[in-house]
Amino acid sequence: MNRLFKKALFLEYFTVGYNLLEAFVSILFGAMADSIALIGFGLDSIVESLSGMVLVWRLRQHGKITPEQEEKIEKRAQMFVAVTFFILAAYVLFESVNKLISGEKPDPSLPGIILAIVSIIIMPLLMVQKYRVGKQINSKALIADSKETLACAFLSVALLIGLGFNYLFGFWQADPIVGFVIVVFLIREGIENWQESRE
Repeated sequence: MNRLFKKALFLEYFTVGYNLLEAFVSILFGAMADSIALIGFGLDSIVESLSGMVLVWRLRQHGKITPEQEEKIEKRAQMFVAVTFFILAAYVLFESVNKLISGEKPDPSLPGIILAIVSIIIMPLLMVQKYRVGKQINSKALIADSKETLACAFLSVALLIGLGFNYLFGFWQADPIVGFVIVVFLIREGIENWQESRE
C-alpha cells in the first residue's frame, strides 16, 4: 500500500475514532441536560463513524479484490447507512416536536458548547486533508466523505447556536429548533446515500 493510501486510511481511522468519542460525549451530556440537539448530534456522529468504517474497509481492500466487488459491497453499506439516517431523523423530529409542545426545558450545557467549538475547529481541517488525498488517489468515495465531514462542521455551528442561546439567554426553544435543523440534515444525507446506492 503506497503512502497516499496509508494517509487516507489514517484520516479515516481518525474520523471513526473522533466521531465515536464525539457521539459518546454528546449523548452523555445531552442526556444529562435533556438536550435533543446534543443527543441528535451524537446520533449523527454514530452514523458518520459507520460511514467511515465502510471507507476504512474499502481502503484496506485496495488491490486485494476487484473494483466491481468493492463497489457492490459499498453500495449495500450505503443503503444501510441511508436507512439509519432516516430512522435517526424520525427520532430527533419526534423528540423536538415533543419538547416544544410539552415545554420541557433542557438545562444549559457548557460541555456541549465546548464540544461544538472543538468540532468546528477539527472538522474543516480534516475535510481539507481528505479532499486533497482523495483527489491525489482519485477516490470518489474519499472526496464524498470529505464533503460529509464539512457538513458535520456546519452541523456543529448549528449546535453551538442552539446550545449558546440556551446557555447565554435562556432561550430554551433554540434546542429543539436546532433539532429540526439536524432532522433536515439527516434526511438530506439519507436521500443522497440512498440515491448513490441505487446508481
